[in-house]
Amino acid sequence: MRKRLPSTMALQAFEAAARHESFTHAAQELSLTQGAVCRQIASLEAFVGVPLFNRVRRGVRLTDAGERYGRLVRRQLDAIERDTLAIMAHQGGGVVDLAVVPTFATRWLLPRLAHPDTRCPGLQVNMATRTRPFLFDETEFDAAIYSGDPGWPGTQAHFLMQENPVPVCSPSLAAGPLDAADIAALPLLQQSTRPTAWRDWFASTGVPAPGDMAGTRLELFSMLSQAASDGLGVALIPPFLVQRELDEGRLHVLNPHSGPGQRAFHLIVPERKAAVPALIQFRDWLIGQARSASGT
Repeated sequence: MRKRLPSTMALQAFEAAARHESFTHAAQELSLTQGAVCRQIASLEAFVGVPLFNRVRRGVRLTDAGERYGRLVRRQLDAIERDTLAIMAHQGGGVVDLAVVPTFATRWLLPRLAHPDTRCPGLQVNMATRTRPFLFDETEFDAAIYSGDPGWPGTQAHFLMQENPVPVCSPSLAAGPLDAADIAALPLLQQSTRPTAWRDWFASTGVPAPGDMAGTRLELFSMLSQAASDGLGVALIPPFLVQRELDEGRLHVLNPHSGPGQRAFHLIVPERKAAVPALIQFRDWLIGQARSASGT
């Protein structure tokens, strides 16, 4: 069945006119005559059967329907442009579109991609943040870096490193080292994606967790590190994600114990893309960097 779609030219003319609320400015932007823009929009209004503009003495004004449709059309045209640029970039073969948890990307992965001694030559890695599992068939991602259960259906998981979080805080809050009982008396920052982290950590030390675990609750490791640096409490964070703060003295490790059974970072690759040369190159480079960082 033929899809009921208006012409791309009509949509472009409408989007520009809606953004400017001016046929004249839309014509200038698109290098068309004002009459051509008027005809394109008239054909679009006839196609959808709804007035998109009110013609007034000094120009045009969007109708309510036109304003809603303009937002939708702008979003779809932007998506088409992004997809077109992405497929053009893939012509060279050296592109990986990666979903990644945000703090790992900014604190560990990006510095290695940027540094002359560790970068992956000839490969462009595009990144977008995802904190939870998803279906690759519903996205354009080639791979994902995720911390948690690596058993995604239809994928291969490649181990990178354990999280091994340890208690860190600002020197202004407490001086270390401290044992678990002393840490229990301090304000404990909670991570919403790891709600049992502190209870598990205290259990592994043999010290009862404090009864009140209602500390400030944050989602990302980057939020925890900032809150801990500002003296709001103690956070459980993998040291490699806060190495800068540790080196600068804004954070220090209160206790080196990380506890058993912690999460691990994995590279998740859909099976249907496992043989793509760019993904193989990125996989091998990433695993090598992880091994080098962990000393294995």
